[in-house]
Amino acid sequence: MSIAIVGMLDEREEALGIIRDCIAQRGHKPLLMDISVGTGAIVPSLQADVRCDELLELGRKSGEPVPGGKSTVTSVMAQGLKAKILELQQSGELQGIIAITGMTGALISLTAMKALPFGVPKLLVSGATAQPAHATQFADYFAVRDITVMNTVVDTVGMNALVRTLAVNGANAISGMVEGTRDLRREGRPSIAITEFGFCEKGAHHIRAILEKEYDLVSFHATGLGDKAIMDLLPQGIFKAFVDLVPGAFSEHLLGGNRGFVGPNRLDAASALPLPYIFCPGGFDIISCGPMERRDRNDPLWTSRRLAERKLFVQDPPRVQARMNPEETEYVAAAAAERLNQYSVKARVKAVIPRKGFSSISMEGGPLHDPAADRIFAAAFKEHLDREIEIIEVDSDINSPAFAEAVAGALARAMTGKTGKGGSSQHG
Repeated sequence: MSIAIVGMLDEREEALGIIRDCIAQRGHKPLLMDISVGTGAIVPSLQADVRCDELLELGRKSGEPVPGGKSTVTSVMAQGLKAKILELQQSGELQGIIAITGMTGALISLTAMKALPFGVPKLLVSGATAQPAHATQFADYFAVRDITVMNTVVDTVGMNALVRTLAVNGANAISGMVEGTRDLRREGRPSIAITEFGFCEKGAHHIRAILEKEYDLVSFHATGLGDKAIMDLLPQGIFKAFVDLVPGAFSEHLLGGNRGFVGPNRLDAASALPLPYIFCPGGFDIISCGPMERRDRNDPLWTSRRLAERKLFVQDPPRVQARMNPEETEYVAAAAAERLNQYSVKARVKAVIPRKGFSSISMEGGPLHDPAADRIFAAAFKEHLDREIEIIEVDSDINSPAFAEAVAGALARAMTGKTGKGGSSQHG
């Protein structure tokens, strides 16, 4: 098995050579992969194990779509490296990957790293990701993959004491990660994914307290990036079930809230999978609309939905929540039900609905308390949901122990897949 070392030999030959030698000294097999695209000033003497022309040829043959519709040498190289790395990983020949790069090399390398499954050691040694102007672009990689970044501070071309230190540290870091890596498939207890955020954290705590007797609970912070991560990880087969306590990014997409950048497919992540899916309406009561100054700038979201006239909860100036109105609530409920109706194994889908609040700020005594809107959601959701999908209504709020018990019971039935009669039941 090998540790892949990725970089442009025509720019960073010295640093790549140090990394290769250090990895070999640690007893691992280095596999040097050249992603040069002809922009560097060095004529390298170091021989790559996988040449840049080989990767370009693989990229041309990959058939992968090129972002933006342009077949640039950079995008072709990225697809070629991705194809080669996946070939090595799927054949059991890859232990980990390290890349030392600038901006172009980072984008090429991250394409390959993003394709690797969770748990495979991935280390990017670069200063490119610290640039604020490119934060959104890099977030598409870091939000869904366990990629470690060593920020170089300085450029890594040429050789000096700082670059040498970075190269040695990077080589030792990836070697240590490989030596200490854990195989997720050999973990003792099966894992269950759960989404949560601050307004439902007590509910998540109660659910964990019940389920952790048998399962490892893996939490995803449902503020957009965590939603993207769960959508990406579910198809990898890591989880035995998915407790979707806070799928509110779906309603945020429909209504234009801050967490809606995940897109329209938020509720579809498990639709074609056989694993149990527990739907709860956490966050289906609010629109994230901060910062507060948007109100004073005639922001389109604020003006089109007349948010200034609604109940608001201001955690701090950047974070503002507006209560959904009855029309929005009914629309979101119907749309959510239609998404769940598309699930292929309906006996493994359960919906657990709290009657007394979908978050801490909309339960009794909360600033966005609106029991009439909650009833509208429940009625519209039941009206549109396929009768084969079971609904459990709980006479408490989403943060209560009674709700957690209902979720655990629904999960147990979903695990068997035998309770497919659907319909509505009551709990608590």
